[in-house]
Amino acid sequence: MALLSDSPTVLPIHRKILAFSFIGWIFDFYDLLLLSFIVASTSLVKDLSLSRDQVGVLLGTALAFTAVGGLVGGALADRYGRKPLLMLTILVYSIGTLASGLAAGFWTLLAARAVTGIGVGGEWAVAHALVGETVPPHVRGRYGAYLQSGSAFARFFATMVGNLLAPVIGWRLAFMVSAAPALVVVFIRRQMPESDVWLASVRAGISSRLGYAAALGRMLAPALRRTTGLAFTVTTMNMAAYWFKTIWLPTYLHETRGLSLGAVAWLLLMDQLGSIAGYLLFGSASDRFGRRPSFTAFAIVKAVGLAMVTLGWDLAGGYTPTLFAFMFLVGIGEGNWGCIGPLINEVFPTEVRAAALGIIYNVARGVQFLAPVVIGVVAARSTFGAGIALAVPFSLLAGATVWLLPETKGVRLMGTEAMRAAS
Repeated sequence: MALLSDSPTVLPIHRKILAFSFIGWIFDFYDLLLLSFIVASTSLVKDLSLSRDQVGVLLGTALAFTAVGGLVGGALADRYGRKPLLMLTILVYSIGTLASGLAAGFWTLLAARAVTGIGVGGEWAVAHALVGETVPPHVRGRYGAYLQSGSAFARFFATMVGNLLAPVIGWRLAFMVSAAPALVVVFIRRQMPESDVWLASVRAGISSRLGYAAALGRMLAPALRRTTGLAFTVTTMNMAAYWFKTIWLPTYLHETRGLSLGAVAWLLLMDQLGSIAGYLLFGSASDRFGRRPSFTAFAIVKAVGLAMVTLGWDLAGGYTPTLFAFMFLVGIGEGNWGCIGPLINEVFPTEVRAAALGIIYNVARGVQFLAPVVIGVVAARSTFGAGIALAVPFSLLAGATVWLLPETKGVRLMGTEAMRAAS
């Protein structure tokens, strides 16, 4: 029986798989970001008597626990299937968000954010594995970018809810309302198929249904060790560039540059619009020109935009149309995130693919637990955005390091034995 990924054209079922995965990813990332906006716009800090250091820990906690979710969720998806784990991870991050609205103090909110992070980490890996394994190879770059573009929509929703709705309805209700996406699980269960690549791997005995420890061991074994290390390095560098900017940008624009919350929202909207355009452009570019050259070109564009928004603030003229243009460039450059899912899908075999996606992406994201602390320290000792400007060299390093990985556009996804035979 032909696999879905063997279809010469995109079918309605491919679009349905993308749609459900896309919705799950939007609210996954939205729940991860929401706290950073609510902290600045509501009475949460005062209500829970939080210190500045505690706020920094809370902002980083969900990031740190995405590593746990990625490790466990990805490995379980390789063992039990993509579809059940997609449903489970959506439920987990929704429960964490609901619990955030019920928090009574620092420790209960910390626990809620940890649960959110676990669900968030698992969902990304499962969604990208499912989409990557079912769409035709010639559009995998585009579909991976379409799926990743959900982060731009997530940031838009988090910005609007955090800056505009939460001050009106209160931070508790804002969190509780944000748990509603758990309802999408009902539709996934009824209408979305399992990955037939994973099913074929199980039937053929290629998949050994590894536990998470065994999956990690396979990734660190000689055959995959170099690939794991390089993929992790590229992802970590790109992740640092993203989170150094994202976590502290609203505070930087509002407190350091003295912009109103409304002005900040407009600048962030420009970044988000640029991201949507960037994902669409990147997906087509990576399928046509290759993963590596497209990734590097977009990384350079992002670095230029970030440098002008921070170190080049006065040169850009401050809050002017020129600054909006550079914010749009930052968003365009972030389109290279559309590469990470397809690239990791294409360099790892089926039996550890979801685990590799989860471990690499989310451990890299978990490391960013330090980002709020580092930026806070640097920002306290400068007045020109040096903290966020640290994202510039990380973006450039990611663009350079990706060339150490093979070019994989258009490859057919397969298990270990098939990969060995093909090489």
